[in-house]
Amino acid sequence: MRGRFAPSPTGALHLGNLRTALVSWLHAKSLSGDWLVRMEDLDRVTSSAAHEADQLASLASLGMRSDGPVVRQSERFDRYRDAIEVLRATGRVYECFCSRREIREAAQAPHGDLPEGAYPGVCRRLTAAQREAHLAQGRRPALRLLTNGERFEVHDLLAGRVEGTVDDVVLQRNDGVPAYNLAVVVDDAAQGVTHVVRGDDLLSSTPRQLLLQQLLELPHPAYAHVPLVLAPDGTRLAKRHGAVTLADLAARGVTAQQVLARLGASLELCDRAEVVTLPNLLARFRLASVPRQPWWLAATDL
Repeated sequence: MRGRFAPSPTGALHLGNLRTALVSWLHAKSLSGDWLVRMEDLDRVTSSAAHEADQLASLASLGMRSDGPVVRQSERFDRYRDAIEVLRATGRVYECFCSRREIREAAQAPHGDLPEGAYPGVCRRLTAAQREAHLAQGRRPALRLLTNGERFEVHDLLAGRVEGTVDDVVLQRNDGVPAYNLAVVVDDAAQGVTHVVRGDDLLSSTPRQLLLQQLLELPHPAYAHVPLVLAPDGTRLAKRHGAVTLADLAARGVTAQQVLARLGASLELCDRAEVVTLPNLLARFRLASVPRQPWWLAATDL
């Protein structure tokens, strides 16, 4: 068994990130498995080594350390481009010249049971003349997966049975940077990941990844999508909500051990005021017992 936690090093980890990391770590260790950390730093503009170091330090302060070298996606572009060439050889790749605005507008139109924000395939039937016209205008194309209405059923260990139709997902952005959905399936397979525990905001992308795994003849890991943490206003927790990182909380006198207890309490593994360690939580952990509802923070938590 091998699990992983794969943050983007674009800022400090907040309570929501740390809670998902904790569930991922506990799940891997409860099955006597390895737990890996992978940095999803595809975008070098928003990612930084300083953020990576801070995130690793935050995990370590709670007792979570990778059981292998930290892998960085920025160092693996050749693997992703090789995968794109495999897909291209089977006629599954096409160029997309749409701007972000055009994509947003197209995605707002009715698109059946495709995931929210799905790309409806505007560029999939461009003529050679239309393509040349876009290039003459200086437009650089992204690369998309040509889908055929494939539908996948996900048997999620937490969310249960979920179905979804796959849209023409981006494989490579128009600046040459490989896209998340492609990179994640290539890396999970290369690292031998058998179980993926992550936030349930990524659940809708899982059918896309199952299709890519199928087309690239890669194994399908098991998935468990953890409900998110919500701020007092009911929105998804973010830095703007105040004291949501370990550094924020430390400035208010909250120790890392106290944060661990808060996270454990949110998973119904301990009392909020209890003095606990990771081994304490591990002894009590069962994935099936993870709450199915979001953890809604009170104003006093921040």
